[in-house]
Amino acid sequence: MGYSRAVVKGDWCFVSGTTGYDYTTMTMPGDVAQQTQNCFATIRGALAEAGFAMEDIVRVQYTLTDAALVDAVVPVLGEHLGEIRPAATMVIAGLIRPEMLIEVEVTAFRG
Repeated sequence: MGYSRAVVKGDWCFVSGTTGYDYTTMTMPGDVAQQTQNCFATIRGALAEAGFAMEDIVRVQYTLTDAALVDAVVPVLGEHLGEIRPAATMVIAGLIRPEMLIEVEVTAFRG
């Protein structure tokens, strides 16, 4: 399956859905909060490589595998996006692998 971590079109950057892998160790933590931290570390790196910053995020979609995980994720979301306030959608759905508890997709704009 071919895909790009991020695609830049003019002033827009579209970051693919990002799961909680720690790409330095290629492991997936069992804790949803740590998975969320890893999602944002990967997203931050993709945005930086594309010439964008976290403050450029205008839209985010969270996919969680269980609504019971929301309370554990909210503090991490606040840590990374607190003052940014993007348009947001949260979906409860299955992900490709059972160890994946969250996936985060963002769109950034610099204009």
